[in-house]
Amino acid sequence: MMSQWDDLQMDTKIGQILNVQSHDPDHHFGRPFLTPYQIAISFQQHYPEDFQAIGKPVGGRGTGQQDSLAQYIALELSRHIQNRRITNIEGRFLHRANLHTLQYEVEGQIIESSTMQACDLSMFRLV
Repeated sequence: MMSQWDDLQMDTKIGQILNVQSHDPDHHFGRPFLTPYQIAISFQQHYPEDFQAIGKPVGGRGTGQQDSLAQYIALELSRHIQNRRITNIEGRFLHRANLHTLQYEVEGQIIESSTMQACDLSMFRLV
């Protein structure tokens, strides 16, 4: 039995979301990283039917739900990178020291990262 992740071809769709260019494409740092919140927001915008099928809010502080799309994406990407099912995406952490909050704007609404105090923030990019 295939998982919802596989049924929705999340690896491919997230790969497309991560296919962004730097403000300076020739810079030696290469392609920029995106946070799970940025990925989840883009996923909601580009794949609204799949977003509805997953049935999780994008995430953030104050949603009243522990199980968000951003958390789901971060967990599944981490698992698939670790077991080498995904080889074209890399993950890293942004250290939480002295970082109070990250805010994301979606259609006039502000989403605030809910994990900044407890955990380092994961981020991902195409390799």
